[in-house]
Order: sequence, then structure tokens, then C-alpha cells
Amino acid sequence: MEQAEIGLIGLGVMGSNLSLNIAEKGNKIAVFNRTAEVTRKFHAEAGALQNQIVPCETLEEFVAAIRPPRPIIIMIKAGDPVDQQMEHLKPYLSAGDIMIDAGNANFRDTMRRFDNLKDSGLTFIGMGVSGGEEGARHGPSIMVGGTEESWKRVEKVLTSISAKFNGEPCVAWLGENGAGHFVKTIHNGIEYADMQMIAEIYGILRDGLGMSASEIGNVFGRWNTGRLNSYLIEISEKVLKANDPITGKPMVDVIVDRAGQKGTGKWSVIEAQNMGVAATAIEAAVAGRILSSQREERVAAERIFGLPKAERPKDGMAFLADLENALLAAKIGAYAQGFAVMAAASAEYNWNLPMPTIARIWRAGCIIRSQFLDEITSAFTKDPHVANLIVTPAFSKMVKETDGALRRVVSYAALSGLPVPALSSALSYFDAYRRSRGTANLTQAQRDFFGAHGFDRLDGVDKHHGPWGSGLEEFA
Repeated sequence: MEQAEIGLIGLGVMGSNLSLNIAEKGNKIAVFNRTAEVTRKFHAEAGALQNQIVPCETLEEFVAAIRPPRPIIIMIKAGDPVDQQMEHLKPYLSAGDIMIDAGNANFRDTMRRFDNLKDSGLTFIGMGVSGGEEGARHGPSIMVGGTEESWKRVEKVLTSISAKFNGEPCVAWLGENGAGHFVKTIHNGIEYADMQMIAEIYGILRDGLGMSASEIGNVFGRWNTGRLNSYLIEISEKVLKANDPITGKPMVDVIVDRAGQKGTGKWSVIEAQNMGVAATAIEAAVAGRILSSQREERVAAERIFGLPKAERPKDGMAFLADLENALLAAKIGAYAQGFAVMAAASAEYNWNLPMPTIARIWRAGCIIRSQFLDEITSAFTKDPHVANLIVTPAFSKMVKETDGALRRVVSYAALSGLPVPALSSALSYFDAYRRSRGTANLTQAQRDFFGAHGFDRLDGVDKHHGPWGSGLEEFA
């Protein structure tokens, strides 16, 4: 019997869809699920793809069905379950076999797993997969971290199943150990910020301009034909125009305003802070989800404080144009922050992350795919070591064109009592980044006053403490 080219464990929604995608692209795949009945049912419902799928009911049978060196995708809940599954697999594996974690893993777990396997003869791939259920089935964006040798073993299969943008596969080997999962984490952090900003604009349209869900959907539809063209704007139009089959009301109007999260956004913020990189828009988006979860407290607070009255802008058409440009400006800030975090991690972990390639493989298949990823690709191709996207010629031009609109929108929201934490964070980030003389000189003076931490002087004089006591009277 012909051996499978690759194996997959975990036939939940994502695992099933990824398996069907692999089989459909002409790759023979062995599949295993802890519950044998799930495996049998999956195979029975695979239709014309059954001949490409080898259903296995024991791990021993599963491993034997794959051509060595065996690449095995583990598509189960992240964390301890992955470690447990790896331990169950090890007795059946041989030197050179590759275990592939394709879930939303913390990259630190991925690096630990690499270290744990380094003397075993086995190896590991941490693989970020973006695109949700649809992407897994028809073509995701795939971010691979591992040895170059292990990448070459799976390159053909992963290239065949990935999304394509103008014929280019949206998959790449990004570096050693945790590189792939780290990039996927930052992808998700940018996704948090993007979604939060869109929601804030929706809030202004709903609560400031009094527009219905369908009307707001029409606005997003128009914007999707311009510079904001992206997957998230596209689906925003669709969900805003959908009606609840039970009540007939707009679907969004019957959904509880409490957003969930699975950890990748939080990890993005933690790693940005660990590396000393400002990612304020992502931080605001994570905080926004946390506040959304405190719904009962928010309801009680509204009873106490009430809500300020939002005045409708006098020129509605001009304000709609401002909202469009404000969203573009803020999105640029979020992407710039995400790429800055990846650049810092690349240096910290010696990954040499290929920034143009990352932007390129995000152009299709993934959740944050958007029109200006082409421009990000171009910017990093011209200068892979640029300090920040917003100072590149293309993006500095866009920021200059849209900066005024973002200011007017944030000002309107503040005066109207409409929360826009991500939009305002993006604006403050830009204002702080472009100001050569900031205010941290006072912070440094305060730190020296209460803790004798010292400071640098503009004139270069070799006196690094102030004349305010703490045993430093000699400088008085």
C-alpha cells in the first residue's frame, strides 16, 4: 500500500478542513483522532477524497502509514494536550521524524519543545496557520518555524495547500524554532487592533450618526472598493447586512457586546513589552476586549453616569470621508507596531525574519489580508532594516494625507463620549514617535529624585544626578 506523504492528528473543525485540503491537492494523508468513531465518520464523509485519506485507529498504525521521515501535524488544543500527544507519539517515531504543532501555540512553548527534542533524533516544526475554517479548507497563510531540513521535507505539501496571491504561494519558512509561531502571534495581535478599530468606527456611525446596521454595512462596502480594501472590511459589510432568522432584526443588534479572546493578542502585548517595543494599538485592543467582558459592571456604571449626548457632525459626507481616512491612518500605526515587534524579536532570537516575505504571505488566506500589504512588501523590499513603516516614503505620504482626519475623528469621539481606545492610541503613538523632544526628561528627573537612577544630559556634561538631595547636594 502506498504510504501517505504526511499525517495529521486531531479531526476537529480545523484539522478536518486542513486534511481535506491536503487530500484535495493530491497529497495522500494519514489521519488519526483519539476517538476512533470520529476518524471513521470523517473518512466516510470525505466523498471523492476517500482514496487520498488513510484512516487509522491506533498510533502505531498511523505512524506506519506515513513515508519516512514522517511529518505529523498535531491539530489539537494548544498547551499541555500537545505535550501529552507528543509523548504518546514518541515511542513509535524514528530519527528524522517531524512533529508539527499547527495550533495557536505560545512561541515559548514551541522553543521549549525544540530544546526537549534536540538530543532525541526527532525534530519539530512550529507552524502558524491563519485563515480560520475557510482558510484551512481552501488555502491558509502558513508561517513555518523549524530547521531548514524539516521545512524542505514539508515544503511541497504546504505550498500546494496554501493560499495563492497572483499565483504566489502564501507560505514560507521564516526561521528556526519559534519563528513561525511568533509571527503568527503578532499577526493575531495586529488582527486584534484592526478589528477593534473597525468596531470603534462602527460605534461612531451607530451612536454618533444614528445609522442602522444595514446603512453602516453600505458604508463599509464602499470603503472596501478603495484603500481600505481588506478581508475584515469585506466581512464587516456582510455581517452588518445579515438579519437574525428568529427576530428579523439585524444580527449584530441581538449579539451580546462581550468579545472573547484565546491568548495570542495578550501574548503580543507581553512580548512587545518584554522587548521594549511600543505596541499601543494592540494593547488598547486587548484592553478593549477585557472591558467588553465586564458587561454587568458597564451596565451598572451607565446607570450612575449616564451617557453624554453625541452631536451629529454638520457635514455628514465630509465626516464619512474623515472616518475612512482615520481608519486607514490608525491601521498603518497598528501594522507598523506589529512589524516593529517582529523586528525586535528577530534580533533577540537570531531569527533573521524576512519582513518582505512575511508581508507577502499575508496577502491572501489570512485574516488581516489587505490591499496595503503589497505596499508593506514593497517598503521592506527596498529597505529590509527600516526602523518603522511609518517613516518609509509610501507610508509617510499616507500618514500625512490621513493624519488630520484621525485627529478630527478622535476629537469628535472624545467630545461625544464615544470610546475609541485603539484609534486614539494610534494617534498618540504617531505624535510621540514623530516628536524629537518629548517629556521623558521630567520622568527621568523624577526617577533620579526618588531613586537616584541618574540620567543623560543633552550637553554631554558628565553629571548624571540632579541637585535635589538624596545625598546629591554637591550638585546644588
